[in-house]
Amino acid sequence: MIVYLVRRFGQSLLAICAMAVLVFLGVYAIGNPVDILINPEANQAEIAATTARLGLDKPLWEQFFIFVWNALHGDLGNSFVYGRPAVEIILQRLPATMELAFVALILSVGIGVPLGVLAGLKPDSIFGRSIMAGSILGFSLPNFWQGMLLILIFAVLLGWLPAGGRGETVDVLGVELSFLTLDGLRHLILPAVNLALFKMSLIIRLTRANTREANLQDYVKFARAKGLSPRRVVLVHILKNIMIPVVTIIGLELGSMVAFAIVTETVFAWPGMGKLLIDSINLLDRPLIVAYLMLTVFIIVMINLVVDVLYSVLDPRVRLSEVKG
Repeated sequence: MIVYLVRRFGQSLLAICAMAVLVFLGVYAIGNPVDILINPEANQAEIAATTARLGLDKPLWEQFFIFVWNALHGDLGNSFVYGRPAVEIILQRLPATMELAFVALILSVGIGVPLGVLAGLKPDSIFGRSIMAGSILGFSLPNFWQGMLLILIFAVLLGWLPAGGRGETVDVLGVELSFLTLDGLRHLILPAVNLALFKMSLIIRLTRANTREANLQDYVKFARAKGLSPRRVVLVHILKNIMIPVVTIIGLELGSMVAFAIVTETVFAWPGMGKLLIDSINLLDRPLIVAYLMLTVFIIVMINLVVDVLYSVLDPRVRLSEVKG
């Protein structure tokens, strides 16, 4: 197990280093933020002074080495727009995005896995076909259109839920959380549902396919032949064996929810990292963009590492094959 963990950690570190190079070069090689940040009537001396102050007068390779040196000391630069450390600004928005992603993931798993199991156990029934038809809709609807439709129905026409914002929050150990208040929970429902629908459809289809496959295995037939109750057969013999690929997908989808909640946060004016990224791109705030992308890469890589460890715990063959390799 130790060999497996060391190897996975080394691969994760290598992935972060590779992404650091790609992210920096991809962001710093495009556009000139001075053209946006400075007064259009500024003279050449003022432009040169601003360029030097932002460190943009140095060659790209030198800027990269300065970035790497500072990053190793926990400094990803100061925002061009806000004049504060980029990491500090992002960490202020991180709790809102993580809260939205976790609630969406809970909805996806809590609804998607049971529906997928039911659809897999009775694939030819009306109920099973209806679940699959609903999952196709979840795949097909554009995220932004889906969000606007939710706002139109539940906020405008019915008036049940607010259309945007985060609502009232409470401070828990220095972290602002909205799901602990009634007003915050009402603001959280629509964006969480919007973010969860696509992932829920994916989990439904994956769970259904694995349930159908497991239902035909000899160990399930033998369990039924022994007279075990249908509930025990499903919970112990089917659900346990189909959770390995489901856990993998859940981990990957949590990372994608954190990274790609941009559309949902924009539609619902949710004050998370995604909305901050859109504003930073419009202003070419390079340190903030790079810090966001690096933090996102770190979160996704760490989630994948945790998923790999859980995978090896659920299936010992995985870590044994790694040791032999």
